[in-house]
Amino acid sequence: MPREIALGDLLVPALLLAFLAALVVFLCLDRLLTRKGCYSLVWHPALLRLSILMALFCALGLAIYR
Repeated sequence: MPREIALGDLLVPALLLAFLAALVVFLCLDRLLTRKGCYSLVWHPALLRLSILMALFCALGLAIYR
């Protein structure tokens, strides 16, 4: 996969699009976990949210560049 994607006359890094996709998936997953009350079971909910987002982003980044 190319390192940059052309959107019109603008070259956008592929990781930016991977981050936006990870953010969309994270927001849906976060809403689901909030409704189920899963964040009340962990010590630091904000840290868990950040780690879930970073895990999704890293997984998509590895899928792009492998």
